[in-house]
Amino acid sequence: MSNNAHSNSLILVLIFRSLLFYMGLWLITFLFAPIVLIILLFPYPYRYFVLTKWSLVILGWLNITCRLSYEVEGYQNLPQSPIAMVILSKHQSTWETLAMQQVLPRQTWVLKQELLWIPVFGWGLAALKPIAINRKNVRQSLQQLLQQGRSRLTQGISVIIFPEGTRGFFGEKKTYHVGGALLAANTGHPVLPISHNAGKFWPAGRLIKYPGRIRLSIGPLIETHDKNAREINLLAEEWIENTLLNYPPS
Repeated sequence: MSNNAHSNSLILVLIFRSLLFYMGLWLITFLFAPIVLIILLFPYPYRYFVLTKWSLVILGWLNITCRLSYEVEGYQNLPQSPIAMVILSKHQSTWETLAMQQVLPRQTWVLKQELLWIPVFGWGLAALKPIAINRKNVRQSLQQLLQQGRSRLTQGISVIIFPEGTRGFFGEKKTYHVGGALLAANTGHPVLPISHNAGKFWPAGRLIKYPGRIRLSIGPLIETHDKNAREINLLAEEWIENTLLNYPPS
């Protein structure tokens, strides 16, 4: 078999596996629909426990169909006692929004409000107290982040923010917006930086999922009491980007 034929055959296999994954994704989501409707009647801790099992099932299905798994380093950097944190993470794919539900303590996310309009999926998101912002109105979205973010942190719920705003390709670096760091500076809650290379295996906006092992790194807590938002943002950015540079190329 020629190299071109072998390459074409491999691409077809990857497309088939990826399509099979998406078929299962929607089937699993459909099967979760009755659970979502029922669990909306329960208090938040019960909703969180049940609904985050959806992402656990999806990650398992991803491993079965696309042979894509993950490993985590830096568990020792998580606080020993449960405290609410502002989590600043690299954003490269959909994968991290699933995996961090399994890796990190109870959390919610800053996301675009349009996601809540998706049937079933959006209902489940809404039940988990997200901070849904209008990205077209920068001033309003910042106010939403600061007000609702403070409320979530006070309730003991960590807030995940992607400071680059939108997903980027593996190896791409975008501007780190200061909103998450500003929330941390205003509330005094620590920042937990997260770095990963998910975009290498699950590229943003692409169908194909490549087999392999995603690496997610949990950084040391950044205390915020004696720092302004710019200092906090820079510390998180430097740790996240430097950690990515230290990942092996293969």
